[in-house]
Amino acid sequence: MNLFLLLSAVVLIACIAGSRLSGRLGIPTLLLFIALGMLFGSDGLLKIQFEDYALSEQICSCALIFIMFYGGFGTKWSAAKPVAVRAALLSTAGVLITAGLTGIFCHMVLGMDLAEGMLIGAVLGSTDAASVFSILRSRRLNLKYGTASMLEIESGSNDPCAYMLTVILLSAMDGDLSPAAIACSVFAQLVYGIAAGTAAALLGGRVLRRVRFGSEGFESIFLVAVALAAYSLPALLGGNGYLSAYIAGIMLGNQDLPKKTSLVNFFDAFNGMMQMLIFFLLGLLVFPSRLPQVFFPALLIFLFLTAVARPLAVSLLLTPFRAPRNQQLLVSFAGLRGAASIVFSIMAAVSSGYGKESIFHMVFCVVLLSLLLQGAFLPATAERLSMIDNNENVLKTFNDYSEECAIRFIRLEIGQDHPWIRKEIKDISSIPGALIAAVLRDGRAVIPKGDTMLLEGDSVIIGAEEYQDRDGIELSEIHVGSESRIAGKPLKAADLRRDSLVVLIRRHGQDVIPDGETVILEGDLLVVCSRN
Repeated sequence: MNLFLLLSAVVLIACIAGSRLSGRLGIPTLLLFIALGMLFGSDGLLKIQFEDYALSEQICSCALIFIMFYGGFGTKWSAAKPVAVRAALLSTAGVLITAGLTGIFCHMVLGMDLAEGMLIGAVLGSTDAASVFSILRSRRLNLKYGTASMLEIESGSNDPCAYMLTVILLSAMDGDLSPAAIACSVFAQLVYGIAAGTAAALLGGRVLRRVRFGSEGFESIFLVAVALAAYSLPALLGGNGYLSAYIAGIMLGNQDLPKKTSLVNFFDAFNGMMQMLIFFLLGLLVFPSRLPQVFFPALLIFLFLTAVARPLAVSLLLTPFRAPRNQQLLVSFAGLRGAASIVFSIMAAVSSGYGKESIFHMVFCVVLLSLLLQGAFLPATAERLSMIDNNENVLKTFNDYSEECAIRFIRLEIGQDHPWIRKEIKDISSIPGALIAAVLRDGRAVIPKGDTMLLEGDSVIIGAEEYQDRDGIELSEIHVGSESRIAGKPLKAADLRRDSLVVLIRRHGQDVIPDGETVILEGDLLVVCSRN
């Protein structure tokens, strides 16, 4: 047990270190997680014997719930709305066209049974949200024509369609599905999935707004429960749990929720951990020694998928919207395959209707090629196609954009002796680059104008650009004890370093912004800014 815990810690640290390295090398982070799993696996250095497909399918399916939930939760609807119809077509009809063409190719060129070819097409039909999100954010790909939002919605919402196709094909191969049963299955998956996701989002949002949780962080735990319920309830009724989780995520992420900042931060970290888990486990499960046997057909499938099936589907669906040709080419190239495809292949490997483990290694090989080639060259392709828009910010398409914005706010209290009392804002000489963003007066916010007069008791909210490059500057703390030589002295008389400044005094649990006349008291904690 202790060895397992130590190994888990090593894996997590290695994944974090790998994510930093991937940014420098321009390699998708998720590819390094897979490589670490392969390094630890049966054919790797540590020779960890692991070949439990059933357990892997259960763990990865559970992790995929949160990846899909956060795919919706992190998508900003206001940015996505203009391209939502096109993205929805790509995530439904696009998956069907891509899967169908790939299935026919596998049957006619690779000599597979038609049912097996269609199964491989269904498994590979969706694009990977985690990979697309990771590349867009880490490489700051600011794309024209709302393309980033289109890719985010498509990659976040097309897994349920691929899952539905995979389940139907596996059931048909098992001989349990008639045409009428297939129609009922499609109806149940869509209706139950949409209804459950909508209900979970509405009810969950209502609880978060009205209930006061006893301890800090319980809101995040509650949202985890909502995601699990959104998946499991429709799944028990034959509905599409992944569709439900995505719908619940996108609806909750675009509601006005209390403590939303902490929720976004929690799920951002939690989603990252799920990605580490799922990709590392898939790397651990694979046997690299078996990849050469399937490499050639996997390479042909990848080439057909990337150069024919995906571009044809994109062209058929986006041309009626008069989408520019360079946008269509970039959307085609950005169709990265990822975790969902491998998880669906494991489902096929453990299914009684199919049960061939070779599909896992073949799909795994296709995903590796996709992450390595498409993921690594996506930024260069976007630039080559003149799709980079320097006037846009891709982070605006995510719900946590405000957390990554360089603007920060400070609060300034207007006391009885403050020099700004009864002055209009236009007459105040403020620091260049800073802006009075709001005035809090009598419990309500006042949007300031030039003739707004400041009164005693007002709180002034000032916005300015955050200083992020802290090279050469450090913050330190000085505790003023009973024997301190500066206790009882005004700050201007304290003998501190010439190149230092006391920026904050923590006194009896309160923060005091000091000036030269502020007297230093015993028990104070001084926060000092100085050059290092």
